[in-house]
Amino acid sequence: MVKMAGATPVFIPLRKKSVNGEVASSADWILDPTELANKFNSKTKAIILNTPHNPIGKVYAKEELQIIADLCIKYDTLCISDEVYEWLVYTGNKHIKIATLPGMWERTITIGSAGKTYSVTGWKLGWSIGPSHLIKHLQVVQQNTIYTCPTPLQEAVAQSFLLDFKRMDDPECYFYSLPRELESKRNRMAQMFLEVGLKPVIPEGGYFMIVDVSTLGIDLSEMEKEKPYDYKFVKWMIKSKKLSAIPLSSFCGPETKDQFEKYIRFCFIKKDSTLDAAEMILKNWKKQ
Repeated sequence: MVKMAGATPVFIPLRKKSVNGEVASSADWILDPTELANKFNSKTKAIILNTPHNPIGKVYAKEELQIIADLCIKYDTLCISDEVYEWLVYTGNKHIKIATLPGMWERTITIGSAGKTYSVTGWKLGWSIGPSHLIKHLQVVQQNTIYTCPTPLQEAVAQSFLLDFKRMDDPECYFYSLPRELESKRNRMAQMFLEVGLKPVIPEGGYFMIVDVSTLGIDLSEMEKEKPYDYKFVKWMIKSKKLSAIPLSSFCGPETKDQFEKYIRFCFIKKDSTLDAAEMILKNWKKQ
């Protein structure tokens, strides 16, 4: 899309820092401030930020967001902040909107999603928040692409927001009850992987978990040689183990494909019966 607009995409990789401990966290992946600053110049028009991050699950700390904000202000750069998982943040972490930092409101478009906020991903309904001088251009694009949205679904989302706004101090507010439910599912899935010798990365937010499968030592060298390992592994796993995941390299830019080639992405916003079935597959796998 960036190329279609006549611009040049510049990829900004997250780097894994060295940490001690058996279990990895999405917080282990960080932006290198010097590397990030070197990506900015007088031609930089915008930066796309994703927090909480898909697929890693990283929730950017205020200090990290401030580094990005300082560069946006210095180079008069727009920030397009994808925050569709903003309410799915787990214990010990806090989502901060970069638009709330000094000097950022007037240069930030914040993207939200009804599908992610209210678990209705099939509705394909969302929103963009920002100053009028930016939003008016999005209105032109929207008017000339999809033209309109399904009014009954818009009304349903509006009523949902109204209901939860009135009960923001209530633990049963959906914004709080969903991450509470998902945190237990996240912890269960992580334990499932650890028990069979896999290396999960515990996400701070979102409902995906990436897993390092290199310890399994599955030799797929003769399978579709032109494809990356994670693609082949997922295809092999679906066929032979009846367990589904997403290859992580499909999310990666050219600098990080090799780094994540032995990782795959699982989703834990599932019924308990589905997690039960997955656990059984993993336990039987370990016995073989």
